[in-house]
Amino acid sequence: MTAAAVLREPKDFASEQEIRWCPGCGDYAVLRAVEKALAELGADPDRTVFVSGIGCAARFPHYLATYGFHGIHGRAPALATGIKLANPELDVWVVGGDGDMLAIGTNHLVHALRRDVDLVIMVLNNAVYGLTKGQASPTTPIGTRTPTTPLGVVEHPLSACALALAAGGRFVARALDVHQKLLPEILVRARNHPGAAMVEVLQNCVIYADGAWSHLSDKAHAADAQLILRHGEPLLFANGRKGLRLSQERVGLDVVEVGPEGPDAAGVLRHDERDPALARMLAELSPPMPVAMGVLYADPAPRTFERALREQEEDARARDPGLDLATLVRRAPTWEVSG
Repeated sequence: MTAAAVLREPKDFASEQEIRWCPGCGDYAVLRAVEKALAELGADPDRTVFVSGIGCAARFPHYLATYGFHGIHGRAPALATGIKLANPELDVWVVGGDGDMLAIGTNHLVHALRRDVDLVIMVLNNAVYGLTKGQASPTTPIGTRTPTTPLGVVEHPLSACALALAAGGRFVARALDVHQKLLPEILVRARNHPGAAMVEVLQNCVIYADGAWSHLSDKAHAADAQLILRHGEPLLFANGRKGLRLSQERVGLDVVEVGPEGPDAAGVLRHDERDPALARMLAELSPPMPVAMGVLYADPAPRTFERALREQEEDARARDPGLDLATLVRRAPTWEVSG
């Protein structure tokens, strides 16, 4: 992907459309972060496409001064795959909520990640169906009462990052909507990653799930609740007073106190973005453990899906210059059905 060599500001990527999210919605903060990232990238609006499905998050294409495609529920990754294959020079972003991307669209998300299509996939997780009035979503915490779970949710919530890693995603990250420094930084890296990049954004729905992530975002306990990841640096939290090390009793991570001797003496692990086993353990962390924020995993493949397809086509044409689609179809077994 080639960005235009033009200096831009975040406001340059704001469309003239009236923003129609609820006042206080976390989507406003995410939109600001996206505009900041596009400005830092020097993105060319004429070569940038945002694709969405259905839901509050799916309004994103309306509010950005780029090209946009507003599809149907859950199908944004599939639509974006077609756009990227048709024109690999485009920067293609996918935006969807937890209901859109982790319920009806889970299969499309999984296969976009498995194929490693060169997309930035943003999953805006507010832990509820916001547009359709507050029903439980796949990420709603256990015990939450909603119109569809009046006695409380009983099933374990789905982890977007764990799912992405299991599907073979090669760039997996997480941030909060209030992370106005970390989130744009992650989005820039996601766009520059060759292949599928999945970024989960934990964001607030002020109407139907207000405070769903307050145990992570409130300043009073953010330092204890968040584990900010930096490649090569120790896995520290609680202002450096605590860290994570490999458990001596099970496969997993344990909290350890960090003394005056420092994190290495306490056995604290250093983050390695290329370690898939560590990424999986970090993805599964949940309270009372700190929740991992930042880039959990980043290890690009030698080539992306669309590059592999084009190389395959180029190789076939080199061996047979007259090759065309009709010839390929006729090479396969065919049957004639008579009346």
